[in-house]
Amino acid sequence: MKNFRLIPVILLLFALCVETHAQQRLLGGDISLLPSYEEAGTVYRDETGNAVKPLDYFKEQGWNAIRVRLFVDPSKASAEHKGEGVCQDLDYVTKFGQQIKKAGYQFMLDYHYSDTWADPGKQFVPDRWKNADVASLPDSVYQYTRNSLEFLVKAGACPDLIQVGNEITNGMLWPFAKVDPLGTDNWDFLVKLLESGARACREVCPKAKIIIHTEKAGEWDKTKAYYNHLQQLDYDVIGLSYYPMWHKAVGVLAATLDSLAMDFPDKEVMIVEAAAYYSHENDQWAKGADQYSEFYPISVEGQRIFTHELVAELRRHANVTGLFWWFPEENACGNKVTDGWLNRGLFDNRTGKALPAMKEFSLFVQPVIR
Repeated sequence: MKNFRLIPVILLLFALCVETHAQQRLLGGDISLLPSYEEAGTVYRDETGNAVKPLDYFKEQGWNAIRVRLFVDPSKASAEHKGEGVCQDLDYVTKFGQQIKKAGYQFMLDYHYSDTWADPGKQFVPDRWKNADVASLPDSVYQYTRNSLEFLVKAGACPDLIQVGNEITNGMLWPFAKVDPLGTDNWDFLVKLLESGARACREVCPKAKIIIHTEKAGEWDKTKAYYNHLQQLDYDVIGLSYYPMWHKAVGVLAATLDSLAMDFPDKEVMIVEAAAYYSHENDQWAKGADQYSEFYPISVEGQRIFTHELVAELRRHANVTGLFWWFPEENACGNKVTDGWLNRGLFDNRTGKALPAMKEFSLFVQPVIR
């Protein structure tokens, strides 16, 4: 009989262990345009059509973190890029960060060290640094990062996670710190820039996790070579973008995650950007209705299947501690906020209703029984 009395205690301890593992994982999205959509009066709806408040609704879906991008001076961006959603200056991000923290989310700040999109195809030097001496750029990165973080902290919007750069496999502040992950040029200078940004993060937000974000999840040789260059850099998380249309099948991502666990066992891994198409309607870049359908159909069901398979795979990897959807808040129903549609969000642009992928996405933070 004494052994039977231990059963409830054992079950409780087991449940606590499972729950602790679940709490370690972050689930959320880069919803940088949400304030703009809400200002425009956009109505978001759940899967049954009931109107919802996005931050409350995301919490109900198990989200516990929000990612927001920050540009140096987006007023200098081109009209085309502004039409794609480039508007997040420090005041915008501070106000939104206050909302995020008040709602109980962890706040991931994504530094684009540029006035506009920073990604594999462009890493433009901000206008304010264009005439600066090249040797002074590390200090510019340090001062800008430190000043903006101090402003956020003072306003009650302290980030919990900080990306020092966005999709920087090819470096940043081109051409000065443009790199090839398999090459040797400019690496010393790129590392100096990253060290400057990371140092500011540690000084102002010592509890925040620092993320270095790249976008070659489908190419292990480049991913390995890249992070090998950063062996002496002070950071915590390897952040990856993963989109099936550009980064190959989920199985390829799985191999990269396994390899990261072997080669970089002291680093957490987060998928800081993921998404898949459910349509190409009103998509100015789509060349046909079936473009990018190599692995998943371009349909609502195709997006759901992708999300199901991605979440199932990520849950198998103990080193993966976060998953973030990119631009889930896209919702063209009723008001125009962007010039075109991407159709990779988690709400239908026609109806404003949550798509089936939303439910699949929430499974990432369900308890994992080991």
